Amino acid sequence: MPRVRFAPSPTGTLHVGNAMSAVANRRFGDWMLLRIDDTDVARNLPGGEEAILEDLRWLGIDWDDGPIRQSDRAERHLEAARAAGLPQRFDGVMLWRDEGTPTFHLASVVDDMDYEITHVIRGSDHRANEELHAALHEALGSRPPEVIHHGLLVGADGKKLSKRAAGTTIASLRDAGYPAEAVRAYFEELGLPRHDVHLDLERVRSLSVDVLGALDDSALADRVGVAVEAARSCAAPTTSSRLVRSRAPSSIPRENGRHRARRRWSGSWSCGPGSPRCSGRTRRRPSSGS
Repeated sequence: MPRVRFAPSPTGTLHVGNAMSAVANRRFGDWMLLRIDDTDVARNLPGGEEAILEDLRWLGIDWDDGPIRQSDRAERHLEAARAAGLPQRFDGVMLWRDEGTPTFHLASVVDDMDYEITHVIRGSDHRANEELHAALHEALGSRPPEVIHHGLLVGADGKKLSKRAAGTTIASLRDAGYPAEAVRAYFEELGLPRHDVHLDLERVRSLSVDVLGALDDSALADRVGVAVEAARSCAAPTTSSRLVRSRAPSSIPRENGRHRARRRWSGSWSCGPGSPRCSGRTRRRPSSGS
């Protein structure tokens, strides 16, 4: 039975590359641990863990154990190192800091050992850690898990995507109105790419049209936050196909270099707010944030 783990650092909303890894781990593993890698205190952000949990739940990704925080297991990590007689530096890499807190390398290997992780699925940017972690497993008397590295999601220039770029975080995709099912379907299509792949927001948009097109009128109105009776009272025809095409998410809006936390759609309802056709009849429902 494959046992996997998804181990993000609590640095805020999930990057799309990390989300691709989360989907790949969940699809591959019969059992999945959610581990919060918070050993690098300087990188941790207030509310970062909560943002990750929200993103995972929105994508429909569950886990079988966790979330566990590496910081809560520091004594266990050091105990394992002491029992194996490991020095503070192993193959030139520091395993714990002078003040006694474990680094990512020791914490990660001990956690994988204790939780009997059989497969580690992660981005190719972690490839450099594979040999060190295998040696640490051997020193600790455990069998290293099988490691599968996948390509990264990159920008049009082939470079790593910044969280500040449009559409590169789960929160920005959610705020732009892309359905969770479409975003997850995009990651499932990518699977475990051997090489780096360009982020394709047009494909996400196309999948969004498919998702919305499969909804009945009531469910569709729910998604876009407009009362069903408002849609039905419009004078102009509002077939599902027309409605979906007019409401599919547009490109991620930006303002002063920052994402605007609101939904934006290309086109509009034929009886949207202010329209003389439906004046006084259109009601907006509170946004659910999903």
